[in-house]
Amino acid sequence: MTDLSKYHRPFSNISNSDVGILVIHGFTSTTSSMMYIAERFAEQKYNVELPPLSGHGGKWDDLAKVSYQDWINDVENAYQKLKKRAKYIFVCGLSLGGALTLRLAELHNDIAGIILINNALIFTNPKFWFVPLIKNFIPYVKAIGGDLKDPDAKEITYDKTSIKAVNEMLKLLKLVKTDIKNVKAPALIFKSKQDHVVPIKSAVFTYENIGSEKKELIFLDNSYHVATLDYDKSKIVDLSIKFIEKTVRHL
Repeated sequence: MTDLSKYHRPFSNISNSDVGILVIHGFTSTTSSMMYIAERFAEQKYNVELPPLSGHGGKWDDLAKVSYQDWINDVENAYQKLKKRAKYIFVCGLSLGGALTLRLAELHNDIAGIILINNALIFTNPKFWFVPLIKNFIPYVKAIGGDLKDPDAKEITYDKTSIKAVNEMLKLLKLVKTDIKNVKAPALIFKSKQDHVVPIKSAVFTYENIGSEKKELIFLDNSYHVATLDYDKSKIVDLSIKFIEKTVRHL
């Protein structure tokens, strides 16, 4: 059983900027999947926090021992860290990290803006209907990570997916959907046209149902699900920086 702990380290950047960015990785993955994004933000002299989510970055069955509330607590703690040293807080998340980004925006109306990358919210495959029924009988299914168009890129992720953890994720998504109108922060939403993990409907539903007055949905032509490691990663960062700077100018 592979231990991924060396790929799952927190990243922080402390600066004098008024801007702080919380960066959140995806389900079964590691902080390494968001390190390019976090480091690019740090190069802009922003305050940055990239926390490791509980149950990740160890061994696959570690995920069976945590709840979705643990993940919320992880990002809440990082958010509070940033608030101590930055005036304007932005949150950027991939996949599950996108769902956690939405949850934070539902809970904190002072968040300056959110950046969603292939955010998890809706799964259309009927197999997800059975997760609550089988979670105590089937411990895992095959890995879901590594959906990349770039053959030279690699996501460091678990080689098995805990069914109990999938159930926790689904409970989180249900909660996020229930309160989604409470999201008021300006939103930049990225969605890969080809994503073999999260359907396009997830991003479209998010765009149509958040309460944000300022929102934009951008489709990515050259990346699969893990767009933060794929061909469009620079595009994502460049457009995110423009979004952050424009949003701050109008605050």
